[in-house]
Amino acid sequence: MIEKIEQLISEINNLKAQSAEELESLRLKYLSKKGAINDLMADFRNVPAESKREVGQKLNELKNLAQEKINSLKEAFEAKKAVDEKPDLTRTAYPIELGTRHPLNIVKNEIIEIFSRLGFVLADGPEVEDDWHVFSAMNFAEDHPARDMQDTFFVEAHPDIILRTHTSSVQSRVMEVTQPPIRIICPGRVYRNEAISYRAHCFFHQVEALYVDKNVSFTDLKQVLLYFAQQMFGPDTKIRLRPSYFPFTEPSAEMDISCNICGGKGCPFCKGTGWVEILGCGMVHPNVLELNGINSKEYTGFALGMGIERITNLKYQVKDLRMFSENDVRFLKEFEAAN
Repeated sequence: MIEKIEQLISEINNLKAQSAEELESLRLKYLSKKGAINDLMADFRNVPAESKREVGQKLNELKNLAQEKINSLKEAFEAKKAVDEKPDLTRTAYPIELGTRHPLNIVKNEIIEIFSRLGFVLADGPEVEDDWHVFSAMNFAEDHPARDMQDTFFVEAHPDIILRTHTSSVQSRVMEVTQPPIRIICPGRVYRNEAISYRAHCFFHQVEALYVDKNVSFTDLKQVLLYFAQQMFGPDTKIRLRPSYFPFTEPSAEMDISCNICGGKGCPFCKGTGWVEILGCGMVHPNVLELNGINSKEYTGFALGMGIERITNLKYQVKDLRMFSENDVRFLKEFEAAN
């Protein structure tokens, strides 16, 4: 075996390559799993015990030499390529400015990161959905106003196909194929047939979270909400829950936070109340669990949802929703420091 190793050392010392393809062929010949050096490594077990030390040292020397030779040839190619490349004379003399993340993406990623610390994993689903996943599986009655043409975009040729009005459809898709424990966060774009103004748009972005397991309680929900509010808006943030109604949760609540601008003292932004509403939440309705194939006698869960534009408004005080979708560079430049 020593003779074979010496022969390979001699070959590797004299290696040359004229192209990147030739270099890759040499790498495969000597260093791949089916290469010559790996074959010698496999034969090493047959070496007599008294020779293993000498042969092992030689094998290591061979392997290191091959790796160094391949790397040096690669570096030589890259250096030559850099020299051969001609400068682009049409390129502007001014520095190329880097872009910035969109404020909605900045806030969305921050929300996802906060919930990921609590064990929530990302889930996604289609924006063009069917009636079942958007409404029926979420316990919406047949005559619920949300099904009306005023709120929902329907595909004319297929009345059961719609643009999703909320990301709850992702929750339904996960529940119907996954048994608890389920702990997901579902960000995405949603659509509603509304007049565009500084307060509303025909499309916007939501983040919803779902947790289903044994013995999940409203106390668990409240602790998650408090943690999220204080991580997003600061450790002094307070929350309050007000009774509400949603078809897919029971009991349901809306959550307010102490105004992050006036600190709860009262200002024009919070209309003097000291509180600002940011999301809806509640315990998952037993009907929703059963409709999606989960035993409501064994499992409970909570869900919550918020508008990303709403959270972004609170963090950065953007007063016109239309600015998020108009791609005004002057507006986007204001978020360079937030990247």
